Amino acid sequence: MHTWKFYRTGGLDQVLFRNGADIAHLAELDQKLWTALSCPTKGIRFDAKTLEMLDTDKDGRIRVPELLAAVKWLSARLVSLDPLMDGSETLRLASVSASTPEGQSLLASARRILANLGKASADAISLADVGDTAKIFAGTRFNGDGIVPADAADDPATRQIIAEIIAAFGAETDRSGKPGVNQAKVDAFFAAAASYLDWTRRADAAVLPLGDKTAAAAAALTAVRAKLDDYFTRCRLSAFDARAAGPLSRSDADFAALAPQELSDGLPAIAAFPLSKIAAGRDLPLLEGVNPYWAEALTGFKSAVVAPLLGADCAALSVAQWQALKAKFAPYEAWVAAKAGAEVAGLGAARLAGVLAGKAKAEISALIAEDAALEAENAQITEVERLIRYHANLLTLVSNYVNMGRLYDPKTLSIFQVGTLYMDARACNLCFHVDDIAAHSGQAGASKCCLAYCTLTRPGTKETRTICAAFTSGFAHSLWVGRNGIFYDLDGKDWDAVIVKMVDNSISLKEAFWDPWRKIAAMVSGQVRKMLAAKQDAALVNAAKKIETPGAAAAAADAPKKAEGAALASTAAALGIAVGLISTAIAGIVSAIAGMPLWKTALGLVALLLLISGPSMILTWFKLRARDIAPILNACGWAINRRLRLSLKLGRIFTTEAAIPAGSERQLTDPFADDNSVRNRFIAILILVAVVAILWFAGLLDSVMPGPMKRHPPAAVCNVTVVVPAAPKGK
Repeated sequence: MHTWKFYRTGGLDQVLFRNGADIAHLAELDQKLWTALSCPTKGIRFDAKTLEMLDTDKDGRIRVPELLAAVKWLSARLVSLDPLMDGSETLRLASVSASTPEGQSLLASARRILANLGKASADAISLADVGDTAKIFAGTRFNGDGIVPADAADDPATRQIIAEIIAAFGAETDRSGKPGVNQAKVDAFFAAAASYLDWTRRADAAVLPLGDKTAAAAAALTAVRAKLDDYFTRCRLSAFDARAAGPLSRSDADFAALAPQELSDGLPAIAAFPLSKIAAGRDLPLLEGVNPYWAEALTGFKSAVVAPLLGADCAALSVAQWQALKAKFAPYEAWVAAKAGAEVAGLGAARLAGVLAGKAKAEISALIAEDAALEAENAQITEVERLIRYHANLLTLVSNYVNMGRLYDPKTLSIFQVGTLYMDARACNLCFHVDDIAAHSGQAGASKCCLAYCTLTRPGTKETRTICAAFTSGFAHSLWVGRNGIFYDLDGKDWDAVIVKMVDNSISLKEAFWDPWRKIAAMVSGQVRKMLAAKQDAALVNAAKKIETPGAAAAAADAPKKAEGAALASTAAALGIAVGLISTAIAGIVSAIAGMPLWKTALGLVALLLLISGPSMILTWFKLRARDIAPILNACGWAINRRLRLSLKLGRIFTTEAAIPAGSERQLTDPFADDNSVRNRFIAILILVAVVAILWFAGLLDSVMPGPMKRHPPAAVCNVTVVVPAAPKGK
């Protein structure tokens, strides 16, 4: 049984990872003592490739069995898990176990990688060494990916064929970064070559009526096929009904539309006209009397098709001759439509026949097979990378998963902390990535923390994101929706931040102390404003009534001044009432403490302060004691297993307030400050009068006051005769 060590922090007993043995025995630790039971693979600051390797079921979460499987995997390949405590991206080869098959395989792969990189004598391998496979395999002939570049072959003829395969079917990229071919492309090339040669062998005299000139003749026929079919169809319609000849030959209006244009033989508008004049049973002239747009194409057709097959003196083409010519080229057209191996046709039948007659396919396939034979061995490169990434990052994950050591360490950041928000002269570093503000705030409110949800933007790059910032120190009333700030992520990029939602909760006892007084001041000032406004409105109404009363014009002329005077008078009266209320309140307090000793008076004032601020502070203290980060993390997708209490001391760490650096010099004179000297003297006099009045009512000034002003006059003096009995005689 492994012996664990626990330490207490943040009111939580957490396991301490002292060495690799603690990590190796992680499966023995009761999961009830784990801080988290799963965490998301997104929205956290952690190596994405390591998370991808850990997430074996690809569900976007790292669960306990997956973390334990990674520990077990490491234990079978390392001599000890102690090197994990350094969190280094460089792994010493001596740390890899040579006593297990898994360790031996990885050790051989690591040494082969270093040898390929020209570091055969190195005693350590780094993450950078395995990061660029093209560099690893740049100088190797085979690398186990089943792809061979042209230079993998020793025979120049074989190299040429590989290049021809790449040209015909495209390249596969070898691990070395070079273009190459795999077995599928080789098979496709030789199959296409065989099909093309078989297709060419079917070209007999019926398919090629003009021999090697058949292709050019067929192209010439295809160029005019549609127009010739159109022409002979129009002529047949004219034979069917003589009235069709005129309209089918185009009307005068069609020709009139051409008249304003600048005409040429290549004008597209002419192309739509018939090849020649329409008449029943009329042959198509091939040289004269044809549509000028098609004259050149008809000349080429006559030269390539008509002359070789019908004679050079054939100047007109009948419908029967036209049908015969189409039938003559029908086998060729069917043969072309059935063409196979078009990808390799550019090499020509002779070259392809030579390739098929040789042993190129067998030689290239042998090279590919030799390369593929190393697949299992070279696939270990990925495993070497896994080993190095786990070596570098697993302790960090464990310290944010099994325990929350990073959260309670002021010198480090947890993987869920995404940056620092500067706002309201405070720096808040307890910031979380959020995808859905509404869903997150619905769960995170149970944390009893003051949460500010902010939208972050970078105008230069159009990037946006959202965060939740937990303010744990200072005052909450100075935060509101719409307030702007600046957010710095852990990559050093700055973002414009604006609060879009607040979850209001108490932040500090200091704020709780002043809250009642702030509310009282707001209530008093509100009542005073209401009285002033009511008095001023009443005065203005009275002045308006006087103005409206029929009277001398002089009264109307003086109305504004009277209204203004009335308003001033009402304002002064309201101020007098307010002062009177305050004076009455002070007098009541003074009369209540009159006659009491000074210490009782002071104690009473303290009791008054506690009576007003005490309940608020007590309630806030209970709320602050109930603050818990776990609901926030649960809203982020974590499965937090234990309470993560947020103490007042932690709160001051997570949210720091502005403070002048120690040793700084200060100039206290403000040249732009308001001149409040008169107000300050008045307040000082009022305070002095109040203190004197309190002392006088308490009778503490009787020793310096004249008789009539003494609060407690001296008692009347009475003449008392004291009779002393005589002592008995004899004594």
